[in-house]
Amino acid sequence: MLSLVIFLPLAAALVLLAVRRIGDRAAVPVWIAVAAVDLALVLVLWARYDGAGLAHETRLRWIPSVGAGYHVGVDGLSLPLLAMSAVLFLCCAVYSLRSTPRPRACAALFLALQTVCLGLFAALDLLLFFVFFDLSIVGMYFVIAGWGHGERARSALQFFLYTFFGSLVLLLGFLGLYLGSAPRTFDIVDLTHDPPLTGSPGVAALVLLAVGVGLAVKTPIVPFHTWLPPAHTDAPAAGSAILAGVLLKMGTYGFARIAMPLLPDAWRRYAWVIIVLGVVSVLYGALVALAQRNLKRLVAYTSVSHMGYIVLALGVAGLAGDAAAHRLAVTGAVTQMVSHGLVTGALFLLCGVLYDRAGSYDLDRFGGLARAAPAFAVLTALAAFASLGLPGLSGFIAEFQIFAGTLGGGAPVPGALALLGVLITAALFLHVLQRTVLGAPGPLTARVTDLTRSERTAVTPLLALSVLIGLAPRWLLDTIEPASTALINALAP
Repeated sequence: MLSLVIFLPLAAALVLLAVRRIGDRAAVPVWIAVAAVDLALVLVLWARYDGAGLAHETRLRWIPSVGAGYHVGVDGLSLPLLAMSAVLFLCCAVYSLRSTPRPRACAALFLALQTVCLGLFAALDLLLFFVFFDLSIVGMYFVIAGWGHGERARSALQFFLYTFFGSLVLLLGFLGLYLGSAPRTFDIVDLTHDPPLTGSPGVAALVLLAVGVGLAVKTPIVPFHTWLPPAHTDAPAAGSAILAGVLLKMGTYGFARIAMPLLPDAWRRYAWVIIVLGVVSVLYGALVALAQRNLKRLVAYTSVSHMGYIVLALGVAGLAGDAAAHRLAVTGAVTQMVSHGLVTGALFLLCGVLYDRAGSYDLDRFGGLARAAPAFAVLTALAAFASLGLPGLSGFIAEFQIFAGTLGGGAPVPGALALLGVLITAALFLHVLQRTVLGAPGPLTARVTDLTRSERTAVTPLLALSVLIGLAPRWLLDTIEPASTALINALAP
């Protein structure tokens, strides 16, 4: 079942490309149908998951000479990200019902990218993880270069070079883990049970540095974030939604799935370095976002800030102290991955609506949109409030757990500093709403019409899920918490 979930979109992409009778008009409906079926299968996986350890595993020989296998499975860390990814890809497909250039090629590319993303979150082998990690870079490069706008070729190239460099450094780290294991293997489960390099702290530090840099570029955290704003600014709306909602989580998920359990001693030793990087990302991303006049760049920098919260929480888990607080921080980090994917995905789709109508993201040229486009204004306000962590929405549940775990887990000063990020984010989003939704009409306001049916259908479910998590989070937290407990136990000295 899990392999079917992973490879069904790729099979559909190949059919779209091979069967010429499927014309451009039918391409996006086929994409929607396949994405809907895939989401239904993910929900079946969730319904059958009992909440204890790994499930739906498949383990086959792949490259036995180096100890690499096709090993996939899900647990409380990966299952919520699989479901979030499936929802976001389906919403992007619905959003693309409006005019999309070369819809057949676009649908095939996004379906192939969906297989890559789902495969990475299910991978339990380092080499398999790396294959999906690298292919995601290739897929997003073509999305930006082929369907973007502005300086799309330059932004796509910058994205590719930065993230491909990160993947090469990550590969060096994986080779270090492989060479340090006995017997040598790439299997994540086996390496978790018997962590490599436990008797070589110097080598373990170098391997953690390689793995950390590779994942930090993908996340991204400061100072490895400079590829992100231009990539988002020039990417199509659906591409930005997938880039922020799904691809950025590959980095933070890699920290939780690989760096922490496979290098527990090194993670504990350098926990404060990770915490400082998290706090710097939170504050830097929020402050730079506050200065932006381009709406899409503003949302991109808030992503840097929100990823900083996750890194902060995972770093706190490596400190000595209250295990319950550390577990709360990790649970908050995973919840934040899901929340950020839903909310920021919705924000980027809404940014795409503005660019589709007016050809600009310039905040100074819009105003009074509540009267011109009331549905757009309501959904934008809801997404902004979810992003700044208003109670009753998913951002609050995630950030409350992160701050409670950080303050109680031995890092009160970083936790207090990170709280300033919430205040700055609230200020910048309230400023955006004041200027664009409630302000006086701007030069481009007359061009903005309200959301079409496909745009409403794409954005509304993402924000509805944010409200559901904010009001009734137990169904999600009950899935995540056992995996958080297992991760904290793996980190224990």
